[in-house]
Amino acid sequence: MHEKEIKRLVYHQFKHYPFFKRLNRKEKKKVAKQISDDILIEYNYSNKVVTPLHQLTGTPDIQNTRGIITIAEMSELMENSNRKMIKLPIKSRKQYLNDHELIVIDELLDNSILNKLLADDHYTPSKRELFPCQYMRAEILKALKFPEISYRKFCEVQLNNLDQKANRTFACLSLKKKETISHSQLSIFRSSLSFSQLCNLMVYVICLFMKSGKLDNPFKIYGVDSTDLAAQCNSHPLATIKLPNGKKVRIYSELEADCGKRRTKRNKSEFFVGYRLHTLTAINPLTGKSCPIISLVAPANHHDSLFLSQLVMLAKAIGLELDIVLGDEAYGDGVDSEVINREYGVKVVTPPRALVAIPENVDEQSKKVFLNSYCEVPMQYMGRTEAGHEFKCKAYPDECFHFEGCPKFREIPLDAGLFGQFPEQLDQVQELRNLRKNLERTYNLLKNREGLETLRAKSQQGVSAIATFANMANLLIEIAGTRTTTTKENPQLQIVWKEAS
Repeated sequence: MHEKEIKRLVYHQFKHYPFFKRLNRKEKKKVAKQISDDILIEYNYSNKVVTPLHQLTGTPDIQNTRGIITIAEMSELMENSNRKMIKLPIKSRKQYLNDHELIVIDELLDNSILNKLLADDHYTPSKRELFPCQYMRAEILKALKFPEISYRKFCEVQLNNLDQKANRTFACLSLKKKETISHSQLSIFRSSLSFSQLCNLMVYVICLFMKSGKLDNPFKIYGVDSTDLAAQCNSHPLATIKLPNGKKVRIYSELEADCGKRRTKRNKSEFFVGYRLHTLTAINPLTGKSCPIISLVAPANHHDSLFLSQLVMLAKAIGLELDIVLGDEAYGDGVDSEVINREYGVKVVTPPRALVAIPENVDEQSKKVFLNSYCEVPMQYMGRTEAGHEFKCKAYPDECFHFEGCPKFREIPLDAGLFGQFPEQLDQVQELRNLRKNLERTYNLLKNREGLETLRAKSQQGVSAIATFANMANLLIEIAGTRTTTTKENPQLQIVWKEAS
């Protein structure tokens, strides 16, 4: 943790350095060396790192964040909304939109709610040239229809052009006078959004998603995974700090970004400079359908296991009901799933770690549990206890020679191997493993359809805002149903999960 603490101290010094962003690269490197040398001289490696996890990982303090609206509160707000605000002084918006998807999404979005979620109390209508909902609609429009182009081109060609009546109608801009939104204004809008505002926007769309009936997740099963987001900054660091343990701390021109490792890809290098997007995704076990719900953006150098508890905490903060969370091997490394289960009532299911020793009298191939080395009848799983998993032998007297003196009971402690939150003996465990594979498609859509593959922001705050808009666009597209195929429920899976529940 010392390298994370040193990185945090360096970043803190940079944020308070006067006019750092105005310096050229040569001057920045000089300042970076001076700051890093001073911190290394004063830093004491013998002290234990007591900095909270959210500060070490560069993520918001979810537990102490005020102003987050829950799903229940948002549903009540939507019911009480009267939608009196006129979107545009024209008789028929549909004839100008001329796109079924935009028509559906336009009817879903309530401008009065968007303004309530985005506007400050002191920002009265008399001081506004444009309403916050118009900026928000412009961002959603770009994520929906123009993710591949830059913000500058989007504003000049698609938004501020009077001939683009459909785009201007959706963004609630005038069709007759030159009312414009520049890329600089959108940049200021994104950077001004707080973490609670981004959460509330996502909660609003989640409520629309639930109201549409698309979030059909009766078993409350979710998946968690991450993907790389490469930043558009110089990959050569301003300074490299070598620590006594051999590790290195690198400082880049984009201060929040860091060097991370991605999965092996043919057309990309193994390492990248940027961020990682950690997303909690709702999964329907009957159809395999998965939809992203909430995300956290963090520097790319942090291990995935550090964000599982933060995502679960955020889900609970917005009032999301979770029962099972699926993750890959990375989220099972160093994470005490039993603590998450005890604090939040959420069961974490990850693939068994190969390094965890198999308990005695457990067959490695078949995963069957036996009472002792003399036992030939496999034991039956009975359920969870406070200490672990309970197994009981249900052999008949004529089936076992040791029937009379046998205790017929065994308890195996929880571990990160074959006996996690759900032991491998259950039939549903393999079904859970297969469900997690559906998360890949979710990230492909976010990166290629909603435009996260090429970042259009140069700060962690901007990346977080764009990622939120991409998640919102993804759910709105699912509600509209214009780009999805009909999914059928699997009768066999339906029987399996109903028995499990």
